[in-house]
Amino acid sequence: MALQEPFSKRHRYSRAPKEISIREDAPQNLRYVVLQTAIDLGWAPSSLRTIICRALRIPPDKDNWSEYPNIWGEVESLMYDCPWYKVYDIIEAMYDRFVQHDAQNRQRDAVLFAEAVNSFFIEEGIGWQLSNGQIVVRGTETFEATVHTATEALQSAQRPTAASHLHEALGDLSRRPEPDLSGAVYHAMGSLECLARDVTGNPKATLGEVLKNNPDLLPKPLDTALSQVWGYASNVARHVQEGCEPGRDEAELVVGLCAAVVTYLTRKLS
Repeated sequence: MALQEPFSKRHRYSRAPKEISIREDAPQNLRYVVLQTAIDLGWAPSSLRTIICRALRIPPDKDNWSEYPNIWGEVESLMYDCPWYKVYDIIEAMYDRFVQHDAQNRQRDAVLFAEAVNSFFIEEGIGWQLSNGQIVVRGTETFEATVHTATEALQSAQRPTAASHLHEALGDLSRRPEPDLSGAVYHAMGSLECLARDVTGNPKATLGEVLKNNPDLLPKPLDTALSQVWGYASNVARHVQEGCEPGRDEAELVVGLCAAVVTYLTRKLS
């Protein structure tokens, strides 16, 4: 059964996406949408119970045999009562099972499921997205575009180490139930430092040293500003000081800033 496109989407009526306000939570309406989307795609409660129980590491109730109301009631209880971060584990598990089940039809169910979930994330201001089968952090459109452009630029320039650091920064922001914000700052600056070392031919210099020894690398006074960012990152990520853990907004700021400078340097020196 394919999901039918509703009136609002057919005629392109939509409200502006909500500002991201939900990260460490999985509200009840999200839990409902995940289950209902799977049912609309033709999945039986017993199949969903298998996926959810495996994700939660909870054995199914052997006394429940009928699809409705018994197994379906069990599925709802499992979904509505589990910790918030387990809901995202379940979403990943569902996507993976849909891919495996529908391989011959190019993962139709998985694609439709991902589209429905991601659409809900955007509409409801939830700061996650289902990408390639994994729940990863979702930022503002500007943040997303900046990081995506930087990743593409590094890959095109055949600088996989710098690209890997940027990927790790996003992974640190995406950790559940607690993000590794210091790790995100560390890897973002690591991506930029790796690129700066490469383009200047100094494999052992710190980013601060690269900027000092190459005054034309960035326009002034941006080089000075970036040196200050480097100092901030050193305090909160490299030489951690008590009480200096960055907040999420600060971590995303550093990741976005590093991504923007990475793109600039890659294009300038290519």
